[in-house]
Amino acid sequence: MSALMEGRSLQLSMKYFKIYPEIINVDVRWRDVFLPAAASSFGWELDPEAESARQYRLQLVETTPDRLYSGEFGRLNSHVKPRPPFDQKTPFFATIKVNRELHTEKSDRSCRHIEFDLGTSMIRYEAGDHLGVYPTNETVLVDKICSLLEFNPTQAFKLINLDEESNKKHPFPCPTTFRVALSHYVDISAPVKAHVLKAIAEFATDEEQKKKLILMSNSEGEGHTLFNDYVTRERRSIVDILSEFSSCKPPIDLVLELLPRLQVRYYSISSSPKAVDKSVHITAVVTQYKIGERQINGVCTTFLRHKAVGDTVPIFVRKSTMRMTYNDTQTVVMIGPGTGIAPFRGFIQERKALIDRGTVGGGKFALFFGCRHPDIDFIYKDELEQYKKDGVLSHLFTAFSREGPKKVYVQDKLVENEDLVYAAYQNGFVLVCGDAKNMARDVQQCLIKMIAKKESKSEEEAQTAFKTFEKSRRYLADVW
Repeated sequence: MSALMEGRSLQLSMKYFKIYPEIINVDVRWRDVFLPAAASSFGWELDPEAESARQYRLQLVETTPDRLYSGEFGRLNSHVKPRPPFDQKTPFFATIKVNRELHTEKSDRSCRHIEFDLGTSMIRYEAGDHLGVYPTNETVLVDKICSLLEFNPTQAFKLINLDEESNKKHPFPCPTTFRVALSHYVDISAPVKAHVLKAIAEFATDEEQKKKLILMSNSEGEGHTLFNDYVTRERRSIVDILSEFSSCKPPIDLVLELLPRLQVRYYSISSSPKAVDKSVHITAVVTQYKIGERQINGVCTTFLRHKAVGDTVPIFVRKSTMRMTYNDTQTVVMIGPGTGIAPFRGFIQERKALIDRGTVGGGKFALFFGCRHPDIDFIYKDELEQYKKDGVLSHLFTAFSREGPKKVYVQDKLVENEDLVYAAYQNGFVLVCGDAKNMARDVQQCLIKMIAKKESKSEEEAQTAFKTFEKSRRYLADVW
C-alpha cells in the first residue's frame, strides 16, 4: 500500500485476479480494459508476462486412500464420520428417500420431486429456506478429458500455491486424484473463458488450431466476435474445446488451475418441517437442450435426476428472507408458476399443520399457479386440488399458456382477481417466486397498475406506494 501512496511503479501480476474466480466469472475480459487504464492513472508498471505465470505448482504424491480427498469440501473424511453442525464447508451427505417425475408422459421435459432424509443430522430449516446441493460432473465428460489429455486419472497430487504468504494454499481440497478433482472440484461444463484459451493455445501442435485459439482470446475485433459466437452463444466448454482442437494437449494440472471451482446450486425448499419429520424436499426442472448436434445438460439437475433412492447427496440449508407472520384477518397471495411453486408448497404444508393444531383458522390463502398445459406439467395437481377442497387454500387460480389458442399467464389471472390481490396489498402479503426477467417484472407492473386504479394515483405515485409496500416486507420475492 505504501508503494501506491508514494506513486512508485508496481508490478501487477494477473495471478492475483485468479484468486477469486467467482468474482470475475462473468467475463474476465474487463481486465483487458480496466488494468491498462488503472495502470495509466496510478503510474503502475504492468508485467506483460504475469498473466501467463503459473500460480500453483504440481506435486505428485504417494499416500493411502484414506488420506486423499474424495469429494469432501472441508474436513477430510467428513462424509465417513459426519458430525454437526453442517454448513457450506461441511455439508451433510443426505440419503435420498424419494426421486420421482412430476410431469406426465406427454411432456418432453423432466421435473423432479426429491426428498432427502435428514436423519440424525440435527439440520433445522423453515418453509421458504434454500437447500444448497453440491453436484458432481457427468462421468462421461470426465472420461472424455482423461482420454483426450492422456493422463493417469488415479494419480494422487497436490497443487501448491507459489505465493507462500497466501492464505489459499490450494485451489481446491488437496491431496486428491485427477479424477476426483475433475468430478467434484472444477467446472468442466460452463462456457470456457478467453484467458483459458490463451493459456492452452501454446500446447496446440497444429498451427491453424493455435491461431484460432489465440484469436478467440483477444478482447477486440474479429477475435472478440468469434469468441462470442463460437464459445459464449454456443456454450462450448473445456471438453468441447479440447475435442474440437484435438492437437491441443495442455497438462492436466494447468487445466485444473485455470478452470473455475464447481459451485453449489441452490433450490427453494418445497416442504415444511412442521409437516414432514426429519426430511426436506426440493422441486427441480432438469435442464437439457441441444445446440446443433451437441447435447447441453444442467450440471446439478442431471446429477440429481440419475440419483436413486438410497444414494447420498451433499446438502446444507441456507436461510432465506422469505418469511411471513400472518393471522386470520390477513390475505396471503402466492404467485408461483412452474417450479416457482416450491416455497409455497412449504407454506401450504405449514398452514395445514397449523390448521390441524387449531393455531390458524380462517383467512384468505390464495395460490396463482401457471404452466404450459394441465395434462402435461401441472405439478402437484392432485395435492393442490385437495388443499383447495380441504380449505387450506381459499383460492387456487391456474394459468395455462399452451392449452388454447390464447396464451394465459399468472399475470392475466392477477388482473382478473385484482380485488383479492388488492386485499393482500392492504392487509396481508404478496409472495412471488420464479422467473425474474419476465414474470416477476410483469407481476410488479400489474401491482403498480392495480394500486393506481384502486387509489386513483398517478403511475409515479403508484410506484412510490409499491416501494413502500416492498419495504414493509409484505411483498417478498424469491426470483432467479
